[in-house]
Amino acid sequence: MTSRFLLTTLLAGAFATPAHADVLVDNFKGYTVGADGTVAQVGAMVLDDAGTIKAVYAPGQKPSKKGVRFHIDGKGRILLPGLIDAHLHVLSTGFAALTLDLSETTSLADALNKISAFAAEHPDRAWIIGRGWNQEKWKLGRFPTAAELDMIVPDRPVWLERVDGHAGWANTAALKAAGVTSSSQAPAGGSIDKDASGKPAGVLVDAAQDLVAKAVPPPSARDRDLAFATAQRIFIRYGLTAVADMGSTIEDWQTFRRAGDANKLYVRIMSYAMGVDAMKLIGGPGPSPWLYADRLRLNGVKLYMDGALGSRGAWLKAPYADKPDIRGLPQLNQTQLGNLMSRAAMDNFQVAVHAIGDAGNGTLLGAIDDLSQTYKGDRRWRIEHAQVIDPADWPTMGRIAANGGIVASMQPVHQTSDRVMAEARLGQDRLKGAYAWKSLKGTGATLAFGSDAPVEKPDPWAGLAAAISREDENGLPPGGWQPQEKVDRATALAGYTSQAAYAGFAESRFGRLAPGLRADFIFVDTDPMSASPAEIRKTRVLETWVGGGKVWDAADPDAKGITSSETKPSKGR
Repeated sequence: MTSRFLLTTLLAGAFATPAHADVLVDNFKGYTVGADGTVAQVGAMVLDDAGTIKAVYAPGQKPSKKGVRFHIDGKGRILLPGLIDAHLHVLSTGFAALTLDLSETTSLADALNKISAFAAEHPDRAWIIGRGWNQEKWKLGRFPTAAELDMIVPDRPVWLERVDGHAGWANTAALKAAGVTSSSQAPAGGSIDKDASGKPAGVLVDAAQDLVAKAVPPPSARDRDLAFATAQRIFIRYGLTAVADMGSTIEDWQTFRRAGDANKLYVRIMSYAMGVDAMKLIGGPGPSPWLYADRLRLNGVKLYMDGALGSRGAWLKAPYADKPDIRGLPQLNQTQLGNLMSRAAMDNFQVAVHAIGDAGNGTLLGAIDDLSQTYKGDRRWRIEHAQVIDPADWPTMGRIAANGGIVASMQPVHQTSDRVMAEARLGQDRLKGAYAWKSLKGTGATLAFGSDAPVEKPDPWAGLAAAISREDENGLPPGGWQPQEKVDRATALAGYTSQAAYAGFAESRFGRLAPGLRADFIFVDTDPMSASPAEIRKTRVLETWVGGGKVWDAADPDAKGITSSETKPSKGR
């Protein structure tokens, strides 16, 4: 079966139910995170037929069976709230799964072999599109070149995004199709890698990527629907019941709406528009209402302060340790940033800004501090990644946290993936402020955890393990990298549940197991409160439930219709 058929049949199950039929869920070992951030055990739940939790019982308490007509037996398994990824890219995750994936390649030769094989398998594709390359992982010591791609695919354009999405690799045919020549100038916030003769060498960084990307034929609506269906299937298999889509275009939004209109939107999406223009186009005068029984909302806007460390686009206060002639590529100056943030804030859109380098983060914190004097109330300003923050700027973060709120939206697996590269880019003196989860929490900031998929796999179990250990999948370095920045298990679980919901103004709707919230929960085979980090990484999601309906069952992963006797997702608001 095709991936389209698999997802369509999996998620189109019958959810017929009599009216006013409560559901008892029991015989499990459950955990939830309380409103105060502590972990509490759960022994049973009662759900209503609208997919909302009516009552939660502690272990040993006897549930009321009044009105209960259906029963879900937990079979002694571990039950958790549905997990939330606070930062990923929905459609990009789906397209990454459907196009050329270079994320597992270990050398340039390995990548070229994979590209060649993919091109041979798809002779009908006008462009070869893919992503995931990483010259650091290849230990190449430089960017790859167009000439190297030309050796294997000389006859049609090739365009491949770097793993972090902040650089693209083109062959000569792609550069020609886009009109990129020796005389081409990089836009502000971007750079074109050039050879000794001044010709484009093949890699374009940050804002310069648009010079080639605009020439790539856009995907059709059907392509987007398939990518969304593919992404949604990936998410539910990992136990994700909600995600924050960081950088939604109008085309993305319409894809989500089509799924919602067809009653095939199961994962909850907190959407952040890609820039102010998309924000105004999608949201108009303000954030959208919650749609499709709390499955979709436009929360705010996503802006970019700088690039990424791997492509040396992150904006640093001092030069890169391994390339002392550059400090990175700011995408906005302070005035531009403040104007865009103000435009969003005046209409109550939540502002989320990508910032990785210490200069980028310092500038952003200064802008938020200034705007907080004008835009009062519960704003929950979001810093996406917050990877390197100068400890001298931590007090500013603390002041903002106490005046309007601030979210450090971070990706634990970035730390384990980036460790060696970050040491080279930053040098020892700046590491204290790098991936500093515990310290940022100490300022009063809210920690919300995610994956940045498809930059990393949307695997919350790898993230939970990294958050409490700061060790990679091989247990390195023993004891953890910068181990003082580990967080405890309650903080890690909250980062993927209650705090991730709070970060998207959704804490009154989902993110915990509590009366009045949506019945989003998962059954897993590992207890994250007691298992080792290595065991947590291997967690198997047995079932995923959204709004009281089962949308994933590992015992029947290719089911033509996983049915539930509970609740049918509503098409209404």
